[in-house]
Amino acid sequence: MKEKTIDPNVRVGQVDLKVANLQRALDVYCGVLGFELTQRYDEEAAFVSAGGYHHHIGLNTWESRDGSPPPTGTTGLYHFAILYPTRAALADALRRLMQANISLEGASDHGVSEALYLSDPDGNGIELYWDRPRESWPRDANGQIEMFTRRLDLENLLAEL
Repeated sequence: MKEKTIDPNVRVGQVDLKVANLQRALDVYCGVLGFELTQRYDEEAAFVSAGGYHHHIGLNTWESRDGSPPPTGTTGLYHFAILYPTRAALADALRRLMQANISLEGASDHGVSEALYLSDPDGNGIELYWDRPRESWPRDANGQIEMFTRRLDLENLLAEL
């Protein structure tokens, strides 16, 4: 018997990250990426969001104050993704990163989406991306999605601005 699939309206609502220094993390998530601070608990935790949601990202130092990122070769979060509504909004995120001198670790065209990859000051991987319209997604002869990874033309992306 086939298992019932998950409800198609389910969404990933938030991510909570351990950070070493709360203000340093807020400087990136609010100061550079532009999230809004919705609540802060002294130097222990903060919640940030886009569009007035209670929180998309939780940042806390409960188990990690002044800690270091996990060493390479261990398990844990690879990255989390922030979905931008348009290509122009992603271009604006790239502009913000460049102005703050934050280096990208990668930039890819996946056919279904375009993505920028970076790490926050605590080594948490972040993907910033936008989805192309579904009708333009590449598909194979059977109609299955056929993603790929190609270099993203950053100059062309910035031209959206």
